[in-house]
Formats: sequence, C-alpha cells, structure tokens
Amino acid sequence: MDDRVMDDRTDLAEGPPYADCVRCGEPTEYPASRPGATLCPVCEWQEGQRTACSG
Repeated sequence: MDDRVMDDRTDLAEGPPYADCVRCGEPTEYPASRPGATLCPVCEWQEGQRTACSG
C-alpha cells in the first residue's frame, strides 16, 4: 500500500524561475510571478511555529 500523501497544490511552479524567499534568499517552491511575500519551506515552517505559540 502506498502511504505517500498526494500534493494537490496547483500553485507550484513547473520550472524556473522560482521566487526567492523574502527572509533568507533561498529559492522557494513558487514561481517568481506569484504575488505577495514568498517563503522557502524552512522559513514557512519556522513562521508556523512562531505564530502557533503566540497566544
């Protein structure tokens, strides 16, 4: 049985150019044409940790 989770996100880029993370400058999973602040997977996770315990 295949236990992998299917990624159904449709906003991921098919290829370069990828947007740079606004915090660390590493490439993200998103196209450069995506509006807004883009974060790399590591910075997205860290942001989630910070906001989860802010209450």
